[in-house]
Formats: sequence, structure tokens, C-alpha cells
Amino acid sequence: DETVLGKLLGIPMTKTVATNGQGLGDLLDLVDAAISGSRVNGRSLDYGVEIEALLEPIERAIAEDAAFVGLHPPRWLAVKLVEKDDDAFARLAAHSEAAKVAALAKHASDWIENHYGKDSEIVISEQRYAYIHGACRETIRRKVRSEPSLSERIDGIVMQPVFALPFFIFVLWGIFRLTFSLGAWPMAWLEAFFRWLSTLVAAVLPSGPLHSLLIDGVIAGVGSVLSFVPLIIILFFLLSVLEDTGYLSRAAFATDRILHGVGLHGQSLFPLMLGFGCSVPAIMSARTLKSPRDRILTVLAIPFMSCGAKLPIHVLFAAAFFPKNPAAAVLGVYGTGVLLALLSSLILRKTVLRGEPTPFVMELPPWRAPTFRGLLWHVGEKTSSYARKAGTVILAASILIWAVTNFPPYSPTAAERQSLAAAWGLAHPGTSQAEFDKGVETSLAGKALSASAAGMFGHLIEPLIRPLGFDWKVGIATITGFAAKEVVVSTFGILYGVGSDEGSAESLRAKLAADPSWSPLAAISLMLFVLIIPPCFAALATLRAELGWGWLGFSIVFQLTIGWLVAFVVFQAGTRLGFG
Repeated sequence: DETVLGKLLGIPMTKTVATNGQGLGDLLDLVDAAISGSRVNGRSLDYGVEIEALLEPIERAIAEDAAFVGLHPPRWLAVKLVEKDDDAFARLAAHSEAAKVAALAKHASDWIENHYGKDSEIVISEQRYAYIHGACRETIRRKVRSEPSLSERIDGIVMQPVFALPFFIFVLWGIFRLTFSLGAWPMAWLEAFFRWLSTLVAAVLPSGPLHSLLIDGVIAGVGSVLSFVPLIIILFFLLSVLEDTGYLSRAAFATDRILHGVGLHGQSLFPLMLGFGCSVPAIMSARTLKSPRDRILTVLAIPFMSCGAKLPIHVLFAAAFFPKNPAAAVLGVYGTGVLLALLSSLILRKTVLRGEPTPFVMELPPWRAPTFRGLLWHVGEKTSSYARKAGTVILAASILIWAVTNFPPYSPTAAERQSLAAAWGLAHPGTSQAEFDKGVETSLAGKALSASAAGMFGHLIEPLIRPLGFDWKVGIATITGFAAKEVVVSTFGILYGVGSDEGSAESLRAKLAADPSWSPLAAISLMLFVLIIPPCFAALATLRAELGWGWLGFSIVFQLTIGWLVAFVVFQAGTRLGFG
């Protein structure tokens, strides 16, 4: 009975069904009436005799500052102060008797916690839910049923204490497995399309700078990134299904014990899960955490989650060096990121961010069937953002990378060409003339790349990354990845000349697998290094906006250090154990 419920709450109420738009007209009519008419008769929730006796002196003290009361209702502020709400205390600073009010609020919170044996925020929440329970009893008519609902039966299985966490891990594994299984064919079709496009452009344009720019720069760079669009669509679709069904809320409870164990908050799971899509909205969503300490910890942990932009890198190297089970390799990298997020949070909680985590209070929504329109909106928004990035940031980066890998131009002398040909012939005896000519041209292209501006910079930083199993090409790719992580793939596409072999069926992953400087161990080292080092500039700018310059600098140094150490340990230990 929405009319009676509205009287109990002091707010006009109407029924709506969001999935089909039912009742939206009535809702807009009530909004219009509330704006144009008199204010609704608000009601105050009664928190019980004992708590009300504690709230009353706080309200009186707040009301003593008339100018302050014009900005903040005393009743609302008193309740939030007793809940120890950080935002409420920040607002209280403008009160003329802020210290007096704060002391009263602290006395009330301490009394409640000593009397009830619970955190004051939980006690206040329980009182609200008690009022809600009473209002529902008066306004909702239920059909008595002898058996639990379908939603309750599902929760009995999914939320079973021992089974909940393993089930959550199994769900994530299934998502990645399904993503690779369904995305393999359309991904191969797109790769074939870009090879055909390279052949077409090569046939139309004569050799020259424009020919090289379009084939070696634009098609090799942007095409390498767009080939992963099917995987992005499938992954975002499956994550949207988890979100819309209500499972993510249950996953938050399933992981709350672990998160609390490392100093994070149960509600941190939502920003961390969003981090699988994009770090920017994930960092912004951490605002929902009330405690500044919990918020900082969560924001610093988010970059360890492998975002959608890193997925193409992981898929590229997993498919090239672990072709029998690439899904397991990618899931292993994702799992490592989660473990590092938890471990880093534990270290920070024990050092620079000491303190107790706040309690986790959240209502579980009922299980719901996702709507096609909702899933389409989620997937369309995220995929279009990925595609827009490919058409703007990645296109610009691909052109810039092409320029620095082709200039200054390299013109080998006859003696250099003859020397390279002789060296290649000695290393590959018995080859045909066609293979010999192609091998010599490849060697000359490598020499030109090494002499370019990008090559010179890569050689400059190579001593820093050589202990990790990387050569100068990886140095160039990881540096360009700060513009957008997808640029790492496009950079490798340009460095390995994917678009230049006209009519060749050889993809970028095939060229990487054939490069003797690479190995499965080096591939794992790179996947972990890219996973851990700081995210793109957009995510770093968001982190600065949320936490400030100091935490931004700390985050960059912290992640670079951990990324280098993890890659170093993995590669060096693996080499000594014979996996190199």
C-alpha cells in the first residue's frame, strides 16, 4: 500500500517497475507536485528512548549556531555524527561550537558501543531496519508460503560459508574460459581482415613514406588492437551478467573475510571488480567507502587488477607461448594481480596506513534476471569506449611510434648489406634464394629499427630491463603503454612489421613465437610486469584527483618497484631452474 507507506515515511510514494517503465509517469507527476507545491511533511525516525536521549543534546548544541543550521539540519547532522561519519565531521568544522558538538557526539557513540557491544554505525543501521520492518508489516500484504523463495534457495547454495569463495573463483575461471573459447573465431576473422587490408593498400599505393605509414603504422598498430574487440565484448558481457543478476553483492560477502584480513573493506570488492574493466571508474567508485583509510587502500590496490586494456597484451603472449591453454595463463596473471592487491594492502595497513577497518553493512538484493537492454547498454558503453580509444589515442600513438621507428632513415652501404647477407647465409645454410632474400631484408629492417630514434632510446634503457628477460623492443613498448595499455600491442605490431609482409598469413603472435629472443618464461615475466607497473595516464590523473600528488607519487614508485622485483624474481628463478 504505497499511500500508507508514504504517510509513514513522510514522502509521497508510487510503484514503478524499472525493467518495463511502468509507473514512471506517476513518479514524474509526484516530483512535479513536490517541486511546485508545498514541502512534504517530513517525519523523523525514532531510534528508541536511549538513543533519542543522546541525540537531543547534540541537536540543541548544533541549533545554537543559526547560520550553520541554515546549511545543515541539526537532526540529520546529529545522527551522522553519532555514526562517526567523516563527511559529517568535516561539515561540523564550520560550526561556532564544533569542539563542544564533537565531544557530545563522541560521548554518544562511546555510550552506544559500550551499552550494545557493537559499533555505533551498526546500531543506528539496525534501528533503521527495525523501522523499515515495522513500516513493511503495516503496508505490505504477503502470501504465506511454506517453502523458501527461489532467491533464498539459490543463496542457500551460493552463500554457503565453505562453498561461497571457491564458487566465486570457479565463476571467474569460467568467465575467462568462455571468453577465449567464444572469442577465438571472430578474433581470427579480424586478423585475416587486417591482413587482407594490408595487401589491398600495398597493391594500390606505391612504395614510399605514405605506404609505410598506412601499412606499418596505422594498420599494424590500430589493427592489432581492434583484433581484440571480440574478447572485450564477451568479457564485458559476462561481467555485466554477474552485476545485473545480483551476484556481485554476494561475492562481496564471500570475500569480506579475506578482505578484512588484509585491511580492506568488504565494499572494496566493487571498485576492485570494476578494475577488471577500467581503472578510471574503479578509482572514482571508491568514493562510496566512508573511511579515508579504506578509500586510500582500495584506490592503491585497484591498479593491480588487470583492466580491459591489459587483456589484449595478456592474450597476445598467452596465445603465442601457451597455445595449448591460453585461458589458464591469462587467469593465472589475473589471479596474481588479485594476490598482489591483497598483499600490498596488508603491507600498507601494517605500515603507512595503520588502523582498524570499518564494519561492513550491506543489504543483499534479490536475484534478478538481467534484461537484454541493460546488458546491451553495459556492453555497448564499454566497447564503444575501447573503440573510441583505438580511433583516437591509439591511432595518434601508432603514427608517433611509426615516426620514431622510421626516423632518422637508415640507408645501408653496399659493404653493410654484403656483410649482413654473408652473416645470414652462414647462420641459415641450405635455404632457397627466396628465403635468403627475405632473411636479408628482415635483418636490414632490424638494423634500421635499431638505428632509429626509438631504437636508440630502447638501447639506452635496456640495461634496466635486461635482468627481467626483456630487450630494447620491450622497453619501447612498455614506455608507450603509459598513453594507453592497448598501445603496447600496437607498438609490438609496428616493431615486428605485422602489416609489411604483403600476402603473409603470419600474425603478430606467430612472429613473437618465432623470435629467438622470446621464451615462455620471458612472456610470463612481461605479462606480470605490464600487470603491475603504473596504469595509463588517464588512471594516474584520476588517482591524483582523488588522493592528491603525494599518494600519486607514492603509487608510481610503489608499483614500479614491485613490478621490477616480481619480474626479476620470476625470470631469474625460472632461468636457474631451467625454464628459460
